[in-house]
Amino acid sequence: FRQPLFALADRIAISSDLRQRVVDTVEICFREAGEVIFESAAEAPQQLRFSEKFECKNCRLACQEPEPRLFSFNSPFGACPRCQGFGNVMDFDMDRVIPDPTLAIDEGAVEPWTKPSNQRFLVKFRREARAKGVRLHVPYRDLTPRERETLLDAVRAFFARLERKKYKMHVRVFLSRYRGYGQCPECRGARLRTEALHVRVGGKNIAEAVALSLEQAQPFFDSLDLTPEETAIADKILQEIRQRVRFLNDVGLEYLTLDRLASTLSGGEAQRIQLATSLGSHLVGACYVLDEPSIGLHTRDTARLVRILAELRELGNTIVVVEHDRDVMRAADYIVDLGPGAGEHGGTVVFRGSYSQLVAGGGGSLTGRYLAGKLRIPVPAERRRLNRKQQLRFYGAYAHNLKSIDVAIPLHAVVAVTGVSGSGKSTLVHDVVYRGLRAAKTGAAEQYFALPEGDSGEPESSAAPRLQCRKMEGAELADEVILVDQSPIGRTPRSNPITYIKAFDLIRDLFASTPAARKRGYAPGHFSFNISGGRCETCQGDGVVTVEMQFLADVELVCEDCKGRRYKNSVLEIEFQGRNIHDVLQMTVAEALGVFAAYPRITSKLKLLADIGLGYLRLGQSATTLSGGEAQRVKLAAHLAQARCDRTLYIFDEPTTGLHFDDIAKLLSAFRRLIDRGGSVLVIEHNLDVIKTADWVIDLGPEGGDRGGRIVAEGTPEQIAACDASYTGRFLRDVLDPSQLEEADSRLDAAASRALPAAIQ
Repeated sequence: FRQPLFALADRIAISSDLRQRVVDTVEICFREAGEVIFESAAEAPQQLRFSEKFECKNCRLACQEPEPRLFSFNSPFGACPRCQGFGNVMDFDMDRVIPDPTLAIDEGAVEPWTKPSNQRFLVKFRREARAKGVRLHVPYRDLTPRERETLLDAVRAFFARLERKKYKMHVRVFLSRYRGYGQCPECRGARLRTEALHVRVGGKNIAEAVALSLEQAQPFFDSLDLTPEETAIADKILQEIRQRVRFLNDVGLEYLTLDRLASTLSGGEAQRIQLATSLGSHLVGACYVLDEPSIGLHTRDTARLVRILAELRELGNTIVVVEHDRDVMRAADYIVDLGPGAGEHGGTVVFRGSYSQLVAGGGGSLTGRYLAGKLRIPVPAERRRLNRKQQLRFYGAYAHNLKSIDVAIPLHAVVAVTGVSGSGKSTLVHDVVYRGLRAAKTGAAEQYFALPEGDSGEPESSAAPRLQCRKMEGAELADEVILVDQSPIGRTPRSNPITYIKAFDLIRDLFASTPAARKRGYAPGHFSFNISGGRCETCQGDGVVTVEMQFLADVELVCEDCKGRRYKNSVLEIEFQGRNIHDVLQMTVAEALGVFAAYPRITSKLKLLADIGLGYLRLGQSATTLSGGEAQRVKLAAHLAQARCDRTLYIFDEPTTGLHFDDIAKLLSAFRRLIDRGGSVLVIEHNLDVIKTADWVIDLGPEGGDRGGRIVAEGTPEQIAACDASYTGRFLRDVLDPSQLEEADSRLDAAASRALPAAIQ
């Protein structure tokens, strides 16, 4: 029934022996219907309604009985039925409809309404806006949530009108230009069903609570005012929540929101979340093994990390840390230094003892010599002279937490983007600079189409790349932009360093030119394990055979035919200086330099790997076994192998991850070679040795999250160090020459001062 059906259960006259009869009648009503209504027989009857249903007593809105799975978007019970708990649906993408949120409605913020045939919709909305108090001359991003919702309702009505005409080809083309994954209109991105969002604690539903940053969440949960009954129920739960939130703040993640997607976290952020989890578990007598926990941490926040590790130690745990950071080593109780070199030249305990002992002598430890200052990465005697006409300029960058900043990136120089964690460095470099230049260079521009007058004719193409800034200048000065990140150089065992730097082709040519190979008619392809000819066909050149298991993980077994050597026996009989092709792949880069010393075309490429500290890698080492830092340096060597790097911008994200002081020195040398060959380097970095050698520094902040996204200072490292508002500058003072710092303090130009927010000045 659409309307409720009422059944008369009893008629009662008030008397002294009424109680039992009322109890019996009420029990029947609750058993059969779940509710009972008492109605008086007076001329103006009054009703008293009692229900055991979980619903509003006034509007009778029924809700689900609250239980944990109702508040989980991973459960079908709690997930929004429209988006299935993803928060997004295939709909009209408002980022395409409103590509530039810095524009006001009257300035063309709604892109489809800028077409001549659609301007009547803008005129109509102006009339509605005046009646509903929507400001037309204010940038879209500055509108209130109520004003935005009014505009979006009008935009949805506009597209709904066009949907009725999509039997026409040009209308379908027009609509397709604005489709994408947009926010679910039913849950508004909350990912939960409506019943879950009706439940509020402290004035917020669960979606609003998890949208808080950790810094905002701590006072919210600390100040919850509950009744004695609610406190008795939630006290233990609240204690756990408050404790976990405090731990996450303590490890320097206060800028993250509670609903941040795990896939968007950096490696360092994920590791610090695991640290906070470990603290919350209160384990005693456990051994924690951490691999580079300072990844992505600004020097300012390292002390907080050290304090967390000390708390774990004080609980009675053992902490084993693989680390290159000077501050973490200084805080360690015991240091084990391995070496003396890398790869086959390592694996020996060079030193073990305290930090002070390592600095004092260290038994010849390379690490100790850098810590003691006997070896150091020098500050350049003279900075490169920058040409103001050779700059990339981005105006009004607004992506994520960037506060509409204007950024100039000098070319033909090493430019470092610095700032505390969450200050907007990756957003600026990846979302604004890299994607903007890629769109300009590859033509990967969002194309919008105008609906022709009279709904007839061919669609008119318009629009330029959709940037994350108001305007970009200087893109023509860079012919190519390359992101050298730490992603693997290959995802299969077939990928290896020697093929990536294009040296294996030369080695195969060399083997094919030997007398024995020519006599048998072997071409260079016979020495490739990727194509048929000389490879072992049993394992297809992999060296292993994969056995599929029905209920267990697949098992890899060494190929019985080639014994893991990848090639046919006839090919392995071909030797160069007593080594077959398999032996060559098993050599390290350092060994190969000696074997191929008479062949400069090969050694010139191999020497690049050795120069950046990868002389210990084996030529045929599987790409899947390389660390992120190793993969990044292999990519760098491949770019260095090019004859020229003219008009190319190279972007590096934390290239010092996992690098020793000595490796950093080699990395900086490689950067200088890129610049000398006509390239430009843009690097996101926290390492002070890299920052102090940069030609130009852009320091973002002052804090992370919403309190970041501004340019605190920009200039040479000496100018950054002279800026009191810059956290990076404060630590730079310790690594720069004091005499240089005094000079820089007097010539800190007005440009850096103007970049400071008024509150900081």
